[in-house]
Amino acid sequence: MRNLLGFGMALVMSLGVGSTALAQAPRQPHAGEIAAGLRRLGVTGSVLYVAAHPDDENTRFLAYLEGERGLRAGYLSLTRGDGGQNLIGTEQDAMLGLVRTYELLAARRVDGAEQLFTRARDFGYTKSADEALRIWGHDEVLADVVLAIRRFRPDVIVTRFNTKPPNHGHHTASAILAAEAFTAAADPKRFPEQLSEVKPWQADRLLHNTSTWSLPEGADMSSFLKLDVGGYDALLGRSWGEVAAESRSQHKSQGFGVPAERGPLLEYFSPLAGTRPKGDVFEGLDFTWKRWPGAEGVARAVDEAQKGFDARAPYRSVPALVRVHEALTSLPDDNPWKALKLRETESLIAACAGLFLEARATEPSAVPGTQVELNLMALNRSPAELRLVSVTLPGGESVAAGNALALNAPVKLTRKVALPKDAAISTPYWLRKPVTGGLFTLEGADRALTGRPEGEPPLAVTFVYEAGGRRISVTRPVVYVWTDPVRGELYRAFEIVPAVTATLERDVLMFPNGATQPVSVVLAAGRADANGKARLEVPEGWKVEPAEVPFQFAARGDERTVIFQVTPPKGATAKGSLRAVVESGGRSESWRVRTVSHEHIPPLAVRQPSEATLVPFALATKVKRLGYIPGPGDRVAESLAAVGYEVTVLPEERLASEKLERFEAILVGVRAFNANPRLAVHRDRLLKYVEGGGRLVVQYNTNSRVGPLTSFVGPYPLEIGRDRVTDETATMTPVTPSEPLLRAPNALSASDFEGWVQERGLYFASTWDSHYRPVFAMNDAGEAPLKGSLLVARHGKGAFVYTGLAFFRQLPAGVPGAYRLLANILAQ
Repeated sequence: MRNLLGFGMALVMSLGVGSTALAQAPRQPHAGEIAAGLRRLGVTGSVLYVAAHPDDENTRFLAYLEGERGLRAGYLSLTRGDGGQNLIGTEQDAMLGLVRTYELLAARRVDGAEQLFTRARDFGYTKSADEALRIWGHDEVLADVVLAIRRFRPDVIVTRFNTKPPNHGHHTASAILAAEAFTAAADPKRFPEQLSEVKPWQADRLLHNTSTWSLPEGADMSSFLKLDVGGYDALLGRSWGEVAAESRSQHKSQGFGVPAERGPLLEYFSPLAGTRPKGDVFEGLDFTWKRWPGAEGVARAVDEAQKGFDARAPYRSVPALVRVHEALTSLPDDNPWKALKLRETESLIAACAGLFLEARATEPSAVPGTQVELNLMALNRSPAELRLVSVTLPGGESVAAGNALALNAPVKLTRKVALPKDAAISTPYWLRKPVTGGLFTLEGADRALTGRPEGEPPLAVTFVYEAGGRRISVTRPVVYVWTDPVRGELYRAFEIVPAVTATLERDVLMFPNGATQPVSVVLAAGRADANGKARLEVPEGWKVEPAEVPFQFAARGDERTVIFQVTPPKGATAKGSLRAVVESGGRSESWRVRTVSHEHIPPLAVRQPSEATLVPFALATKVKRLGYIPGPGDRVAESLAAVGYEVTVLPEERLASEKLERFEAILVGVRAFNANPRLAVHRDRLLKYVEGGGRLVVQYNTNSRVGPLTSFVGPYPLEIGRDRVTDETATMTPVTPSEPLLRAPNALSASDFEGWVQERGLYFASTWDSHYRPVFAMNDAGEAPLKGSLLVARHGKGAFVYTGLAFFRQLPAGVPGAYRLLANILAQ
């Protein structure tokens, strides 16, 4: 991925000042990007864009703000996108939120804007802003929006959505909260506990960025403010539409790759509060240094630096930038732009000098109480006169240097630093505590990180160097660098890890009919020579064999899978908790690690207590041998295998030659036809399988104006709509009281529809041929009943089923009734 880092805070981040550089390879900005950064020094205006999820942001507008106008732009996403679907992997819930967080950061590295969050958790689609605000806690999430505004101090706040339903309730809530926070952020009586960190801030105006796709075709746009964001910058060689497309295409888990746009691109706005421009979005706003008393010297110094820039010899601008630094230092500390522009200037000094500063660990991770070897390097790749003054190591030790940083003469230093025995284990700060309710739980030092995209690096090194007589401090996170034979040199954040992790294969362990189940635990060494014993803690009455398993590892990174046999008490029906524990080095610990690996984001790991939910339940199955045609991002196949089904995964390329008749039922994964239109090639074979007596169950697919469904396998006409039931407690009423699907092999009752998570289902059928038999009627509050969640049709000797019920969520979450209902469906 090519990062466009020549404008906005992206330049600062590329030089290691911000947290979004924790796991990124360094890249020297080219002369055009430096010139764009110099231009920004003369701009003191900011815009905060507010919406609900990753992908809601308008990347065209953000890229224009940063690149064309030189403004500071930020995107405040209320959530991290935990409740969506996943086209590129099996991550769901909090792990999907982690993926989408880093997709947002990847997007921001392209368009140059900054990324902000609240503590709100994406709990899935809702049709009601009231429900969203109730689940999140209105005042709690409003406080976070106010904090973001007080930290960012925008001149203009822009909402992506309006407050008028129908809409996703999170979308509507984001607009409601932005309007309330516009006023509340300026009121010192609102959330006064924040005033020890930030001051009240009154933005000048609140605007709504109208989405043209949400309006009727041919709608009259004459009443809106218009802004052409389709400019081109010769310094960067790209238009803002091209930058925006690359930025938006980082949302890969949602399949949001888009084509580049060139030429005029109109955006439309409506004033909502504050001053009300009549012709131009930024009418009447002064974004120059003239708006700040006493900043005349800064304006002059910036002007001189811009005029004197030589693209062939950027280092010649270092003295002029030093003068900008001096002028900025003389500003009063309450000037809201002083600290930010000092950081930008320091980044530009380093960029002009081609200064490379890095702190590498020789290993990717270490255990608390051990030592870490660091290789430090400072390299001046220009004739600029620089001197390395000192290096401050993790833990506070300062190493005097006093070295002149001569042209292309690296200064290297190797040191070992000791990690405290109580050093915090590395994990995303918002996932350190169990995820419950509507907000992520932050405690202790993590409270100060509220709203930030990432936490602080576990280890960092501060380099102090001198340029033109001024001392500049640059803090670099400690990174680990390795070489992949295909992708080349790669970076990741250094991590502090447990001595041994004990990762359970699944978060939920199902025990059908009281049967003993194998429980796999992957033991992994965080250090060499780790040894001890692993055991499982279970509720009273549950049995585990063996009681413990000894282990010994020779090298860091070694792994071993151990298997325990776990048996529930006879007749058990109550859920319980299991905990995997490691006894090693005189300590008893419980840690699991879950990793994320996708090429467009850095390697990520979540470390939490190693616990699982035990679910004993009754399950009758009429069929055993299943074929599973995978869709993107679901874990239905593995969930079914874990309760005794013999599941064979059938990739599309196997369908032409596979003997389908050997399967008693074939299940198609979610969005399989969306993700792989070639499945339509096998329509006749699949329908012949049904005619011969097979059972074919197709889980939900999507069909919309943006992404029409071009192929499907149903034997009779059926249209998939956008209807869904978001209330996971909604009553599921049988359309026919004697519905056979609810009677065998499991006799279902109301209790089987309790405990469902996030939603009942989505993308229900909207119309269907009379051959189909609807099974359930259900609805969200205040809406008419929907009957398209589960349709059954006889075809020849077999049966075809379409279902929008969210089995892909319920089965991994361990909902017994969902297993029992699906068993009945497979038995049709």
